[in-house]
Amino acid sequence: MSLRVRDTEVRELMDDPDCDARRLAATFRRFGIVNRLVSGWGGVYRTQLRPHLASLARPARILDIGSGGGDLVVRLAALARRDGFDVEWTGADPDPRAHAAASARRAPGVTFRCTDAATLAAAGERFDAVVSNHVLHHLDAEELAAFAADALALSRGPVLLADIARGRLAYALYAVGITPLAPGTFLRTDGLRSIRRSYRRDELAAALGAPWRVEEPAPFRLLAIGAGHA
Repeated sequence: MSLRVRDTEVRELMDDPDCDARRLAATFRRFGIVNRLVSGWGGVYRTQLRPHLASLARPARILDIGSGGGDLVVRLAALARRDGFDVEWTGADPDPRAHAAASARRAPGVTFRCTDAATLAAAGERFDAVVSNHVLHHLDAEELAAFAADALALSRGPVLLADIARGRLAYALYAVGITPLAPGTFLRTDGLRSIRRSYRRDELAAALGAPWRVEEPAPFRLLAIGAGHA
């Protein structure tokens, strides 16, 4: 196996509609722990979302597309609530299994919808910011372009698309570090496959093109930043 280029052929086990339901449910539940440890969204909230919410000086709507088990949007909602912001949060995911897992969460101001970005954009939905976590590496070139365009069309403000940065050190550290959390889940196998499918900074910048810029907000993390035009 080589990490010099993206492995676009390998597929994650949880993407199989016939995968083990118990292991999938356990994976969704433990995503909250994993994302807190590695996703860097605390810093992204402080540097990107919080200043934007403060600048609005009014209630806001924020969308998380591809929200999975819902842990990210619930976490961001708690951070914004702590800072005194009035925000209506929506987590959207077209996978009914993810939607079921997310809907089991209860958090003030958070709603989950079983839908995708294209459907929301076509329906004329608009938000003050759009975020996404760990979606980009799942997409082929055509899907990536469509997803990025829909995200820009949905937002009146920043669009923040976060993902893993592919690399040998990330792969090695994750392989060891995830072991205590992995039993009964897809976390180890799928996490390593995700790294193999992920971009490096220059690759993602080239794949997205203008008007996106790509930063590295934390170790082994990428953040594509765009300005919505809703």
